[in-house]
Amino acid sequence: MKKNLILFLSAITLAFTSCSDDDNSKSATSSVAFSVASANLTDATTPVQILFSEPTSKAGTVTLSYTTTAVTYGTDFTTNPAAEANTLVIPFDANASSVSFTFTKLAEAVEGEVKNVVFKITAVSIDTSITGNTTTQLNFNETASSGQALAPETGGANQENQVFVDLSSGMMTTVPRVSWDLGFYAGSEFRVALNSSVKMSVKELETTNIDEVQIEDTSMFIMTGSGSVDQIDAPEGLITGTAIKAISDNNDNNKVYLLNLGSNPSRTAPAVGSEGSGSGTHRGWKKVRILKSGNDYKIQYADLASTTHQEVTITKDAAYNFTFFSFITNNTVKVEPQKNQWDINFTTFTNIVNMGTVAPYHYADFVVTNLKGSAKSYQVSTSEFAFDKFTAGNVVASKFTEDQRNIGSNWRGTSVPGADGNPTSQFVLRTDRFYVIKDASGNIYKLKFTGGNNEAGERGFPKFQYFLVK
Repeated sequence: MKKNLILFLSAITLAFTSCSDDDNSKSATSSVAFSVASANLTDATTPVQILFSEPTSKAGTVTLSYTTTAVTYGTDFTTNPAAEANTLVIPFDANASSVSFTFTKLAEAVEGEVKNVVFKITAVSIDTSITGNTTTQLNFNETASSGQALAPETGGANQENQVFVDLSSGMMTTVPRVSWDLGFYAGSEFRVALNSSVKMSVKELETTNIDEVQIEDTSMFIMTGSGSVDQIDAPEGLITGTAIKAISDNNDNNKVYLLNLGSNPSRTAPAVGSEGSGSGTHRGWKKVRILKSGNDYKIQYADLASTTHQEVTITKDAAYNFTFFSFITNNTVKVEPQKNQWDINFTTFTNIVNMGTVAPYHYADFVVTNLKGSAKSYQVSTSEFAFDKFTAGNVVASKFTEDQRNIGSNWRGTSVPGADGNPTSQFVLRTDRFYVIKDASGNIYKLKFTGGNNEAGERGFPKFQYFLVK
């Protein structure tokens, strides 16, 4: 479905920061933001609007930077005013409520290609705050994919990979699960996420001295019935639920954490119908301390017995949900696509279960919805609607809840009754349900799973079909 970019010029309500106006200085109380966070380009030339919460007190300029994916300025697109050195300066008059620039698309993207430009407001010449939609992503895909059948390569029964799927383009991005350890949030919060796909856990210590020797704590291991829910990220996916506390401006509040790096995938094939995603060797331990460095992060880390440490600055990038860091490379690594370029992630996952006590539990065959990138999902029973008959008129917006696990492991079972009546491991595709997914651009899809094992019965071979409904 084409997304009409008249949205850039539509009357919308923005969540600008409100301040007191005691001195009648509008420049001190105003905020600035893009009118929309993203859009698909339907026309060759598109006006891109930036809004002020209050009329400007005097003339000035807004400065933008931009990053590109598979496009080049002057070849694939141009702007008016023209850009120089990846920077665009847009003038505005006094008493202006908005300002815009013109984006001209010189090349098209075909279905399956990802081409876009992400603009970011970096400065305003008058005294105003930059809040709300500080970035906007312009997608060269004129239309979202109408749907197709896909088979993410998770790596078989040991499920060694994470696969990020963008439904609007049909693109899949595959990365090894063990390629990263910590995710540094790029939004306004200063939060650090654990790699939940490898059973990581973390415990705050009493000290702020990263060079103090620490010891292992095997009670932190995540196994059936063991581990603590306070030592893992809240599985719903809200950024405020990280096990590592929000990073404080006051360094005395930023304690050292003991970090259990979790488990590797198994290196041997499990029994047919079983999975080996978390039964490999232990990945070790680290002690870490995380501080603020301006608008970025500073991570201090070391082995537990070390009396010295390494230190790395982690830069926020608003085009992504996180900047990812690996203790293997001692550097940042590419993992997720840009936050508006994926909708669901095939992964393993640390969830919580109640087996008499509430405890962490490691799941294979898990599907996470990109909640932080504004994608949402919900489940539909085939007793309520047949998949083929489900249309845009059947979508219930209130069911798109703030939980990244709305698909989760619900699409499959893992056992059947054996000959003796006891459960035996076997993948079971649940055909009595399907899923509705809304992406960041407002496209809505229906999705059903069509498989999860291969002909030999080995797990880790998911397949699904999806169709655009709106």
